[in-house]
Amino acid sequence: MTKNKMEKLTPLVETKFISLYDATYKNKNDEERHWMIVSRKDYKTLNDIYFNNEKEKIDAVVIASLHKESKKLVLIKQFRMPINDYIYELPAGLVDPNEDMKTTLKRELKEETGLDLLEINEVNSKNQVYLSPGMTDESVAFVYCTCEGNVTDEYLEDDEDIEPVLVSQDEAKRILQSNAKIDIKAFIMLQNFVNLGENMFV
Repeated sequence: MTKNKMEKLTPLVETKFISLYDATYKNKNDEERHWMIVSRKDYKTLNDIYFNNEKEKIDAVVIASLHKESKKLVLIKQFRMPINDYIYELPAGLVDPNEDMKTTLKRELKEETGLDLLEINEVNSKNQVYLSPGMTDESVAFVYCTCEGNVTDEYLEDDEDIEPVLVSQDEAKRILQSNAKIDIKAFIMLQNFVNLGENMFV
């Protein structure tokens, strides 16, 4: 038997923000198979990563932030089309071309919550962190930080339907015990915040 090996990548649907590819590969029994891959990357970029050893860059930043004045966790409640409903999430956003992670972090935190970045506490910069690797190659920098200011929705883009919220430990517990829809990253952060409070940002 051999290891699985990708042989060819074929674009099926390409759009500005997301594309669908058919990956032809040989499985460990040397049998040809196909796998559907969703990616933020264009065909040339993804093909170069798979077959020409190009370095992969992160697609987005996920922000775990503590509000300095209130000592509360920063969350957003956002309408997401695929679930046709509102869901609790951490603030996040795509890295623009030629943009560094910190610039993306500051921009997205301000845009989605109205808050200002104070200090980055920890960046998962040595690891590629993937969101759903059975379906997509999307990878993120998961950033711990502190912020300040007042929450507002005045900086949102036209298509964004977001309510920024500051959550205490008791409020985090109530959200976890409710029937609210929660993104898995926010779910884990809420659990940790209930147990550790602001100490998780030290």
